Amino acid sequence: MARRFEGGRLVIASHNTDKVREIADLLAPYGTDAVSAGALNLPEPEETGATFAENAIIKARAAAQESRLPALADDSGLCVHALDGRPGIYSARWAVNGDFGPAMEKVHTMLEAHADKSAHFMCALALCWPAGQCEVFEGRIDGVVVWPPRGDLGFGYDPIFRPEGRTITFGETPPEKKHAVSHRARAFAKLIGACFR
Repeated sequence: MARRFEGGRLVIASHNTDKVREIADLLAPYGTDAVSAGALNLPEPEETGATFAENAIIKARAAAQESRLPALADDSGLCVHALDGRPGIYSARWAVNGDFGPAMEKVHTMLEAHADKSAHFMCALALCWPAGQCEVFEGRIDGVVVWPPRGDLGFGYDPIFRPEGRTITFGETPPEKKHAVSHRARAFAKLIGACFR
């Protein structure tokens, strides 16, 4: 049985302001006093895991131990099937100084020779306590890579990812609609059901 979050302050173990805002929006209905690792000047640990879940645990556990507060970390990325799942856990590292334009261009260039444009976004959430206990929840959404990039409402690879059954990319999707269907939303639904209700 998952450990329950009893309320109060929760560190969002990220220095990515877009990701922090999206997570804070998803947590807002649960009265959580969310603060980012960046706002607390916590160091960013090296992501040495081989999976999204392992990297999420590394980040959440480090933030929880440094802050002495429960911490929630997200590790997520775009997995392109014809590229053997790349960029995958390296999704953020393909960006140049936080600019995902070159990363999207790299995906497009590598994918040009392939007929299969299918991909999925994956998210792993880790909720860890200072003593080291962690709960992990994963979410996935399938879709296709499109080119050229469309929309400026999302972040990361959102402008080149069109979810299955949709005609617009995540980059063209208003945040409240993306929050209802995204990989992060699916992982959050599991987290909330297990730890916040």
